[in-house]
Amino acid sequence: MVDGDVPAPEPVVLDLFDVTDEQDWQERALCAQTDPEAFFPEKGGSTREAKRICLGCEVRAECLEYALQHDERFGIWGGLSERERRKLKKRAV
Repeated sequence: MVDGDVPAPEPVVLDLFDVTDEQDWQERALCAQTDPEAFFPEKGGSTREAKRICLGCEVRAECLEYALQHDERFGIWGGLSERERRKLKKRAV
């Protein structure tokens, strides 16, 4: 650098896809420690076991929020089925 030259600024790195919080709640979710098949039953299959697990889960609210924001169309998320999430979204509008 020559006298009078201004040093180039440090580049700014933006993390537009910060998933740290998302990964944190997913790792703490009870469903991550159980059989995933229970949360994605066959059409007409029982959702009772998955919903029972969700009732005791500390990140149930985060899970439901994620499903609503990402328009998850399959499975049990936050203790609700896809049909129940659709009804919830309609009531919120």
